[in-house]
Amino acid sequence: MTRIIKSILSWLFTCYAKSTAKNWKADIKANGFTKLTSKTILGKNVHFNGMRIFGVGTCYIGDNFHSGFGCNIMTSHHNYEGDKIPYDKTLIIKGDTIIKDNVWFGINVTVMGGVTIGEGVIIQAGSVVVNNIPDYAIAGGHPAKVFSIRNIEHYLELKKQGQFI
Repeated sequence: MTRIIKSILSWLFTCYAKSTAKNWKADIKANGFTKLTSKTILGKNVHFNGMRIFGVGTCYIGDNFHSGFGCNIMTSHHNYEGDKIPYDKTLIIKGDTIIKDNVWFGINVTVMGGVTIGEGVIIQAGSVVVNNIPDYAIAGGHPAKVFSIRNIEHYLELKKQGQFI
């Protein structure tokens, strides 16, 4: 694909992402198809390479967020204990889905509703996040578990200097 076509597609994906979000700040960029919801609130300098947010719950994404392609966030789920099998038409929201500042998702990450992902977190490719992830953690797997922590001193120094992509 030529550079011009990639640039045009990125512009179209970005326009569509902005049009589907409730609110966004500056410097939003989508390099792959990105569909948000009317309850998605974005910080500044957010970069998607293909994100889909589903459900009726609220999703906050902080500043300097980056994602690989194929990522999904589910802000609600079906009621499997309702009046139909396998589920009824009721949608359940476990709480707001919150992704704090400076978070990076690898490719094909899925986040379930009601989860908080802390500041500076890295989520490994292919992970499914079903529980909260603390600040500065590096997590992965299904379900995602913390397996390392960033060098917090280094991270805070880069943050202080405003070294963001």
